[in-house]
Amino acid sequence: MKTSQCIDEKRIAMFQGSFDPFTRGHESIVRRALPLFDEIVVAVVSNIAKKPFMSLENRLAFIKQVFQDEPRVRVVASDGLTVDVAHEVGATCLLRGVRMIQDFENEMHMAEINRRLSGIETVLLYTLPEFSHISSTIVRELYSYNQDVSEYLPEGAPLSLLGK
Repeated sequence: MKTSQCIDEKRIAMFQGSFDPFTRGHESIVRRALPLFDEIVVAVVSNIAKKPFMSLENRLAFIKQVFQDEPRVRVVASDGLTVDVAHEVGATCLLRGVRMIQDFENEMHMAEINRRLSGIETVLLYTLPEFSHISSTIVRELYSYNQDVSEYLPEGAPLSLLGK
């Protein structure tokens, strides 16, 4: 087993997900993690097994707009095994958010696999209570019924990029 590099000089965390769409909960995790890391790479997965709500290009542009004033957040497209992508972007830790107990169990298993594969550690942040009810799935469903979803998305997010 390799040793963790989470304590190296430059602390880069990778926050990976489909982010379809990126919600206030996701934004909160990134912003709350910024004091812990020198840089956070938001890696947007293009999962071909799922039919995306937003195109990959729109998801990337959406998240870049949210963090346009934060130079320590980098947004990239991600395709591949998590630990391989982390290595490619120079990440020394993985960042994950946990909304409920089921998330914790899943994340705990994935963290152990990723650590065994590469030595990379996972840092879990719990979602703030005011965001725990928000999920990308709920946002997509509400949007499909022409409901206003702006309260679930980061302030100032480019709503024009929702959908394809």
